[in-house]
Amino acid sequence: MTSLDRRAVLRGGLASGLVGGLAGGLAVAGSAAPAQAAARRTGLARPSRKEIAMKLVSSAENSSLDWRAQYRYLEDIGDGRGYTGGIIGFCSGTGDMLQVVRDYTRRRPDNPLREFIPALREVDGTDSHEGLGEPFESAWAEAAGDPAFGRAQDAERDRVYFNPAVRRGKADGLRTLGQFVYYDAFVMHGPGGTDVSFGGIRRAARRVADTPADGGSEAAYLRAFFAARKRVMRLEEAHSDTSRIDTAQARFLRERNFDLAPPLVWHVYGDRYRIGRA
Repeated sequence: MTSLDRRAVLRGGLASGLVGGLAGGLAVAGSAAPAQAAARRTGLARPSRKEIAMKLVSSAENSSLDWRAQYRYLEDIGDGRGYTGGIIGFCSGTGDMLQVVRDYTRRRPDNPLREFIPALREVDGTDSHEGLGEPFESAWAEAAGDPAFGRAQDAERDRVYFNPAVRRGKADGLRTLGQFVYYDAFVMHGPGGTDVSFGGIRRAARRVADTPADGGSEAAYLRAFFAARKRVMRLEEAHSDTSRIDTAQARFLRERNFDLAPPLVWHVYGDRYRIGRA
C-alpha cells in the first residue's frame, strides 16, 4: 500500500523485530547489553510502544491486532500496486516486496520464493502478475512458515519505514504519538518526496503549522498533518476511508495521549479495537 517512489530508498539494511529477539537469545550468558540497549530507546522505539505501533497498523491493514499472523498475508487489493503482502503491505509494484525476497534469499538461499526474483524485478513499477500468479502465491504461503522469512520482513519494515519515521518524528520534536503518525503515513504512502508521499504530506502540513522543533504547537501541527494526509488518501479509492486517522490517531490526540499509553480504544472501518494496560 505504498507509492512508487519507495524504490528510491530501497538500499542498505537494518534488522530488528524478530532479529532483535534472536540477537538477545544468542547473547553471552549474563550479558546485560540487550537490556541496556532496550532501556536507551525512547519514544516509539521502546519495545512496548513499538509493539503497540505494530498492532495499530495491523488493525488498519489487516483488521486484526495479531500482526505476526500477517507474514503470510498476500493479495491484490486493486490499488494499482500489484500484490500486497506481509506485515505492512509490501508491494510487487513498488520494489519493497522484491527487496524482502532478496533479503530472504540471502538468509536462506534455498527457499521457495527465490525463483520469482526475476519476475518481481520485471513487474516493479506495474500492477502486473506476469511470472507470478498462483505459483508465487503458494510459494509465499510456504515461506511464511520459515522464521527467516519473518526476519526479512521485519528488517525491511524497520530499514525503510519504522526507523526513518521515528528519526524524522524525533527531529521534528514529536513525541510517541506523533512518531506513530509519521510511521503510519510512511507505511501507506511511502517515504518519498512527491506530493502524495510522506515527504509531500509533511511539506503541506508545515505550510500550515510549525513543528514543535520549529517552535510550534505539537497538537496543532499533528492536526495539520492529519488534514494534509487525508487529502492525499482521498485521491485513491483504496485509501479513501480515513477512519485510521479520524477514529484512531485523532482520537488519541483529542485524549492528549502523546505517549500512546495504554489502555487504548479506537475504531477502524467501523471495527472496535482495544489494547489493555500492560
